[in-house]
Amino acid sequence: LKRAVFARELGVPIIMHDYLTGGFTANTSLAFYCRDNGLLLHIHRAMHAVIDRQRNHGMHFRVLAKALRMSGGDHVHAGTVVGKLEGEREVTLGFVDLLRDDYIEKDRSRGVYFTQDWVSMPGVLPVASGGIHVWHMPALTEIFGDDSVLQFGGGTLGHPWGNAPGAVANRVALEACVQARNEGRDLAREGNEIIREA
Repeated sequence: LKRAVFARELGVPIIMHDYLTGGFTANTSLAFYCRDNGLLLHIHRAMHAVIDRQRNHGMHFRVLAKALRMSGGDHVHAGTVVGKLEGEREVTLGFVDLLRDDYIEKDRSRGVYFTQDWVSMPGVLPVASGGIHVWHMPALTEIFGDDSVLQFGGGTLGHPWGNAPGAVANRVALEACVQARNEGRDLAREGNEIIREA
């Protein structure tokens, strides 16, 4: 909490906390502090794979996602379905829905085994990060929709013309994909063409 106070004194608008290694009690206290003081709380999930990637023990990330929503935070790394943090598409969409939607119908194909009504509990935006780049934009737009954070690291910095052109390329690709989607174009089929046109 002292670091959050210090960050606020410096005028920092957002802080990051790892809710699994930091613990839920610390995370909830930090979430209340951030909410009360106008700071965004970005949640990292280091160590989640030790807990949720083993089929014989541990728990699924959807359980960790629900626990985080109850604990508090503004956005959390949620995998991508594409890029280096690939996951099963439908299952990833299931916990993305559980993070951000108020009411989620039972959908076993997405790993949602009962209807979940969050009533007034604030949602958490999913963050897509990890090996994503401009050519993933059609899939990211289709998968995550409008209410998400797309975090490009190497996908921006690795642009052959430099960082600024990389950032511009990502923004142009995002806007082109959103416009194409809104016009009814098929992002899965026409994605590469949409990016080339942009």
